Amino acid sequence: MMLKTFKYRLYPSGAQAQQLAETVEACRRWYNLCLEERQQAWEQEKRKVGKYEQLAKVKEHRRVDPKAGKIHSHILQVVVQDLDKSFQAFFRRAKAGETPGYPRFKGRNRFDSFGLKEYGNGFKLDGRRLRITGIGRVRVRWHRKMEGEIKTLRIRRQAGQWYACFACEVEGQLLPSTGKEIGVDVGIHHLLATSDHEIVENPHWYREEESKLRVLQRRVSRRKIGGTNRQKAVMGLQGQHEHIANRRKDYLDKLANYLVTNYDRIALEDLHITGMVRNQHLSKSILDAGWGYLKQRLVDKAVEAGRQVVLVDPSYTSRTCCSCGETFAELSLADRWVACTCGLSMDRDVNAAHNILKRAGHALWGESTANRLRLPQEALPL
Repeated sequence: MMLKTFKYRLYPSGAQAQQLAETVEACRRWYNLCLEERQQAWEQEKRKVGKYEQLAKVKEHRRVDPKAGKIHSHILQVVVQDLDKSFQAFFRRAKAGETPGYPRFKGRNRFDSFGLKEYGNGFKLDGRRLRITGIGRVRVRWHRKMEGEIKTLRIRRQAGQWYACFACEVEGQLLPSTGKEIGVDVGIHHLLATSDHEIVENPHWYREEESKLRVLQRRVSRRKIGGTNRQKAVMGLQGQHEHIANRRKDYLDKLANYLVTNYDRIALEDLHITGMVRNQHLSKSILDAGWGYLKQRLVDKAVEAGRQVVLVDPSYTSRTCCSCGETFAELSLADRWVACTCGLSMDRDVNAAHNILKRAGHALWGESTANRLRLPQEALPL
């Protein structure tokens, strides 16, 4: 059994949208109060305030605050749990020697969701609508079938639109074995290249839309702060960013699904993306390519389908001949083709994909170079 999230667009009425916004605002204020309590208890008394101590105060807060009294108690309890998760992540990063990132107070534009933790207690499906306590029956766009048993619900606001995210417990659907393995090299020039000589070009989602983003950003900067027109301009900018992110996610989801469906084992480079984006010349292109999202989607889909994703050391995968193992002395990012004294000649990214698969322990590497380095008959079906 595993948890899977199904996300659907909500179409609330005007009154329902106002109630959803008021619920988010009440949660934001409660979040800041809980954070303030923890912070002051430590600074003044050196005392830690735990999750269960604050959960016990939800009832009193609902009695004192009229806004909080109108919403379900589970919503405020989830806020406390979210804050506790932030502190747990803070302590984990501090212990690991990373930048800790102390939890911050949330401004009006920095808090956009609330959750309910039990189906039938605060929310349930009523026909083709979603019934939320205190808000009513909200229209839902059911664009796909929901699977499994509903456990929790998260209502989220993105670019002025409302979404319902259902966390459902489903059974993993194991795919039949294909007996095939593949090495995948991700990049900027090509989005990825495989050891089967398949190359997927980089769509450059963000760079394609930069001209529109410039116009929208200038429109925001020219509006008066706090004005209605500025809010409209911000919504337009947020909507454009969401459009870019949705295009990227859709493309990478389909690509991950193709790889998991057709290969039993997938080898990838274990790239340290956080360090790579410190390069000011390549950071925008690296983030635009979505390497981290693709890797995470492959891992998640592989767990569900019973596949295996192997992460290997990325050093010198492009500068090493996949046939004889010789290291190329000079190879810049501008060099897109490699040629070796052993007779190998191919695209540098495809050569790297072969090395990635070899490092993952490819069982068929004993085949002749002519058989392994074959040209593909068809490209990826995207």
